[in-house]
Formats: sequence, structure tokens, C-alpha cells
Amino acid sequence: MRYSIMIAASGGVLLALTAACGSPKEDAVEPKVTRVAGTVYAVKDTMLAAAVEASGTAAPLQQATLSTKLMGTVLAVLVSEGDAVVAGQPLVRIDARELAAKQAQVAASIAEAEAIRTDALTQASRIRALYADSAATRAQLDAAETALARAEAAARAAHASSAELGAVSDYATVRAPFSGIVTKRFVDPGAFAAPGAPLLAVQDGRQLRIAVHTTPHVAGRLRRGQVVDATIETRRLSATIEGIVPADAGNLYTINAIVANGAGTVLPGSTATLMLPSGTHAAIVVPAAAITRAGDLTGVVVRTPDGDETRWVRLGASAGGESGYVEVSAGLRAGDKVVVPLPVGTDVAERN
Repeated sequence: MRYSIMIAASGGVLLALTAACGSPKEDAVEPKVTRVAGTVYAVKDTMLAAAVEASGTAAPLQQATLSTKLMGTVLAVLVSEGDAVVAGQPLVRIDARELAAKQAQVAASIAEAEAIRTDALTQASRIRALYADSAATRAQLDAAETALARAEAAARAAHASSAELGAVSDYATVRAPFSGIVTKRFVDPGAFAAPGAPLLAVQDGRQLRIAVHTTPHVAGRLRRGQVVDATIETRRLSATIEGIVPADAGNLYTINAIVANGAGTVLPGSTATLMLPSGTHAAIVVPAAAITRAGDLTGVVVRTPDGDETRWVRLGASAGGESGYVEVSAGLRAGDKVVVPLPVGTDVAERN
């Protein structure tokens, strides 16, 4: 009896094992392939214009430190640092009372010289008439002509002295040489102004000049009037090459480029970089709309047979300005497929 029960139990276990081994395997659930809605861009090698970065400073095209040719007391300073001025505007007034006294003396000298010249002209005219009638000698005529010439020279000298004094008197009022901003005020009322001593500094930041140095190889590819890309404190701008000249030292050339800054968005003195063309190079570009960002990281969505995946890449410069493409310097290779996501708000998701 005991053996029967054991056999039966053993038979049940064998039947169970047989059933387990003989049952069909359930179908494995395939993982879902993730796809991002958008269009697919096939990456390929492209030839791009190569550029060399050259750094410099964006300085005002016009800037001046104002002084005077007079010696005198500063009567008034009509502007403060940061004030906007226009060309010809009075900025500083200097005491010129001594010049006014000299001007009166010069005026008296002019009157005397003119009187002498008038008298000499009268005498010369009389002697000429007498000489024509043989009533005066040649010596008398020569003396009258000489006296007239001296009187005329004295009159011209007096007028020249007046003009010179008037020109110097103009320095009693220091005016703005161009429209701009007062950047430095060196004197206050009551200070003593000496010839050549700085009084004010003015600069016009509506146009900036970027000066950089580069090699003869790069300089040889540039020309005056050429437009190149510039970066001033992370702001992308266009610069027009003003001149290409040999640098003072080394086997280098100085490149001067002008940047328009009419709105004053760029502060003079900012760090600047010029992108100087230097030939072409092979590169990989992708649509700018395909770039995704996560903090300081940049990436693209790459389509693979196993699904779409984010791949972090390193970007280069923009390709073709307004073309809407950017260069990828690392992370992609020709043959990769990049997904350009559909714009936000698109109702129909296109899946490739």
C-alpha cells in the first residue's frame, strides 16, 4: 500500500514536470521603439569656409582729449562726465581778459597803419602826377613809392596780428570737435589752464574700430571693404575691413575693421574678436533647429534602428550666416541621421 502511494505521487510529479516542459513558451514582449516627431536630416560631409579668430579691443573711431593754447583761469566747465554733446558745443570757458586788452591795442595799431597808408598813397599819387609833368625828380618818385609800400606792409602786418589774436582768442572757449560723450573731466572752475594740459575727453561710440593682428597668410586673403563676422562681448556683429597694414613688430599684419554702433548697444573698450577667412575645410553641419540644449550641453536626436537617442555634440561656428545651419565639430559623422523636431504647437506629428 505504501509503495502504491509513493508511485502515485511520483507519477504526479513526473506528469507535472512533463506538462511544464512540454508547454509552449509565451511570446517575448518586444521593447517599444521610441521615435521623436520630426523630419530626418541625413548628415554628410560639407565644405565650409575656414576662419581664424583674432582678438582685440573695440575702440571708438573718434576720441579726443581737449586742451587749449592759452594760459589762464578756468571760468566755467559746462558739462559733466557722461553728458552727450554735439559738434561745436561750448564745453569750457577760460579767462581771456588779457587777450581783450591786446585786441584793443591791435585795433589801435590797425587804425594808425591805415592812416599812414592813406597818407602815403596820397603823397605817392601827387608825386606821380608831378613826375609825369617833369615837376618832380625820379628820386622823389622812388621815395614816395617806397613810403607807400612800407605803409601797406605795416597795414597788412597789423591786420595779420589782429587775425592771429582772434584765432588765439577762440581758444578761450573750448568746443566739442564732434558729437559724442564726455568721458573724462580733468578740471573744475578756478583751475589754471596751461597750453596742452588736458581739460576734457570726448569720444564718439557710434562707430567702433577693432584692431587685431594676424599672419601674412591670412592677411593676404583679405581686402579693404570686405565684411567679416565679429564678436564683441558675446554679441555677434558684422565688421567692415578698413585697412590692412604691416604691424610694428614681428612678421604680422594689423587688420582694422569698423563696426556700426549707432544704437550704442556695445560699450567702447569691450573685448572683440574678428573671424578672418582663411580658406575652406571639410565639416559636418546640421540644421540649427535640430540642436537641443541642457544647461551648457548641446546635443542632437539621432535616429537609429533601436530608436531615437540623444547624443551630445560639440558645436563649431554657424555655417553660411543666414542659412540656418551650424557646424558640429565633434559627436557626429557622415551617414548619421539627425531628427529635426517639429515646431512647438504643431498638431500633426510627422514620424519617420
